[in-house]
Amino acid sequence: MKIFAIDIGNSNTRFAVVEDSKVLNKVQLPSQDSEKIADSLPEIYNKFTIGENLPIVVCSVVENIFRKLCDRAELALDITPAVIGRDIPLPIELDLKDKKTVGTDRVVSAAMAYDRIDGAVAVASFGTAITIDCVNDKGVFLGGAILPGLRISLVSLAENTSALPEVQLESAVECPGRDTKGAMNAGVIFGAVGALREIVERFATKLGRWPELILTGGDANIIRTHCDFADAVVPDLLIMGIELAYEKWKVQADD
Repeated sequence: MKIFAIDIGNSNTRFAVVEDSKVLNKVQLPSQDSEKIADSLPEIYNKFTIGENLPIVVCSVVENIFRKLCDRAELALDITPAVIGRDIPLPIELDLKDKKTVGTDRVVSAAMAYDRIDGAVAVASFGTAITIDCVNDKGVFLGGAILPGLRISLVSLAENTSALPEVQLESAVECPGRDTKGAMNAGVIFGAVGALREIVERFATKLGRWPELILTGGDANIIRTHCDFADAVVPDLLIMGIELAYEKWKVQADD
């Protein structure tokens, strides 16, 4: 199936055309400016679809942007977006205490990873927050762990101490860090790698074997550079998962 997918994240909003798990076109805008994102939707849609009347499918963790985009789609394009978790069921079974509060982005990414692996899988997304989630061999989402993202951690150190400076995240880092900037980068990067290993080991204990480990998110490649136990980096995992959720929904609706 071919869709126009919208992934609304805390830091960035991505528009993409997806067909058969392939991302054909993609653009990313900062999520801070919700008006700009909404204003950009008609132009991006028309540019990417080139006259095709593609369904708009949304996965969102930011309510105000989501509402503005849906309103703009209906007014400017005469299209009512289908929203995962509201119009479209989550594409994987959940084994959670509270199914209503889990982020749809986490579930959709995990479902896509399981669809590809067809076995137990852990998905670690490195963005504004770090989420590390687990799916068992039967394709059931078991939940996971949420940590502060790499960049948030650096900002927090600078804002909540008297002597530590504001520093930019750098992928070329050594441990031990040989100055304050290096030590801060080493702390957040190798701390995240260590947390990832520990959490996935705990998943493995529960599952009875080590799951495949897929990295995604904006900072995934930084982690991959320093992580020798990940199996793959899939930057567009969530966008591909949006198409998967839509496809499963349409198949069930047509039966």
